[in-house]
Amino acid sequence: MHVEFAPASDGLRLAYGVTGSGPPLVKAANWMTNLEHDWGSPVWRHWLEGLGEHHTLIRYDERGCGLSDRDAGDGAFGLERWVADLETVVAAAGVDRFALLGVSQGAALAIAYAARHPERVSRLVLYGGYARGLARRDAAARERAELLVSLIRLGWGQPNAAFRRLFTMLYLPGGTPEQMAWFDDLQRHSTSPETAVRIWQARGELDVLGLAAGLDVPALVLHARDDAVVPFAEGRLMAGAIPGARFVPLEGHNHILLADEPAWGTMLAEVHGFLGVEATPPAPAAWGLSGREQQILGLVAQGLSNEEIAADLVLSVRTVERHLANVYGKLRLSGRSARAAAAARYAQETARPA
Repeated sequence: MHVEFAPASDGLRLAYGVTGSGPPLVKAANWMTNLEHDWGSPVWRHWLEGLGEHHTLIRYDERGCGLSDRDAGDGAFGLERWVADLETVVAAAGVDRFALLGVSQGAALAIAYAARHPERVSRLVLYGGYARGLARRDAAARERAELLVSLIRLGWGQPNAAFRRLFTMLYLPGGTPEQMAWFDDLQRHSTSPETAVRIWQARGELDVLGLAAGLDVPALVLHARDDAVVPFAEGRLMAGAIPGARFVPLEGHNHILLADEPAWGTMLAEVHGFLGVEATPPAPAAWGLSGREQQILGLVAQGLSNEEIAADLVLSVRTVERHLANVYGKLRLSGRSARAAAAARYAQETARPA
């Protein structure tokens, strides 16, 4: 991944990152991201790898957060400003037409951008999102919003994670201790308590139901049935407002889907299918290698080291090693000669006439 900075219309610098290869997929900003920390995250890394496997993934830290400038100025938050910032990142990345992804709070932003720029958005993918913020729902939702604002003010910046753990339990009720600790830490390092409050309150005022009803773009909406952050009913409401949108319920309760839960595999397959990703040609029947394993083995056969493969595919060295261990197991190879034997077998197989 490489990180660059794009100046917004008011001079604030927005950090954006580009990973993967293939047709562009732009991810609208959502709350609590950090381009640097997310890549090594036990919560977000599989998202970046999965979405970047067949696409050039472009994502960014919203103003006031992550690697973007932290001093967002007065009155800097709101739908118009967020749409303008997304326009800035798209222009800086140099993409003309692309699929647009909105996750959680980013769904409303993605809808607003697609309504303003229908000629640029080829397909719209929305996960765990809503079209109306807490302040635009019922009295209970408004009370909940006020309570959470108080908790942000009290505990967001404290070394003790007790207050932040409530947000972690809402977002990742099925997380491991490691994942929860990482998310606790992300909250404190993603932004300041003051900025977190301002963003939370501005998100609560969002209402893009009217914009959603006027969209003319293929849309896929996915939502976990037991999501504790955004109620399932809000995802269904959003999907129902978008003409022709396909709605996919997911069996899960984590707001951020984790790598080891079935809902993650379901979601990734749905997204890839919707975006027109062609199925990876099957490996030789006797091998049973996945597409990624074949890709890595091909680079081994070209003489690349694990470090070079990791850099080329934007993966960690550990991930490359894990894939190769799977390859050796499937080919029934072991010992020091396993790498050379696997590479030789791959070269021999691919050299055969079709």
